[in-house]
Amino acid sequence: MSNSDSFIDEVTEEVRRDRLFRVFRRYGWIGVAGVLALVGGAAFNEWQKAENRARAEALGDAMFTALETPDPAARQAALASVPATGGDVALLALIAAADATASTDPALRAEALARLKAVASDPTVPPLWRDLAELRLLSVPGGEPDAALRRQGLEALAAPGRPFRPLAQEQVALDLLAAGDGAGALAGFRALAIDPEAPSALRARAGQMIVVLGGDAQN
Repeated sequence: MSNSDSFIDEVTEEVRRDRLFRVFRRYGWIGVAGVLALVGGAAFNEWQKAENRARAEALGDAMFTALETPDPAARQAALASVPATGGDVALLALIAAADATASTDPALRAEALARLKAVASDPTVPPLWRDLAELRLLSVPGGEPDAALRRQGLEALAAPGRPFRPLAQEQVALDLLAAGDGAGALAGFRALAIDPEAPSALRARAGQMIVVLGGDAQN
């Protein structure tokens, strides 16, 4: 290669570098901004996870502390004072209601049922919590005194795709048994005993009920 060719190559390379430098100086900030956005997004995501975890832990600690209060009325007051937002409000109401419905104090039971009704009818509450509140309301004694409305509500919760379908079906079978329909109850328990979506404990209870009703748990 001649000296002139070498000189031309060097000049060409220098021009390329100069052009590249000008392009980088003009548009390089875009790449830098992109890197900063990725790093900042990852950092924010981790911070948000840490915040959510800390908030959940604080809520759990506060609820456990409240539940350790020995006096029922004071326990309910402690649960009511636990700070909660969003879906945690419904969860806290369900926990308080579950505790109060077991109380012998009529006032506490009435307050618990009112909380369950409020959660079950609140459209802003996630469907899972609404269904759980409705099931609890229909399952506890005195929750729904009208037998027809109770049956209607349980059958709706027992529809395919509902999250607590097997539990609602169990309540329907128990209601049939209480009403004197042994054959209907036996059919319901048999369906539950082989239901793959039913929890193992529920299937075991269904099997026991089949035996009590004079059926064969294996059929």
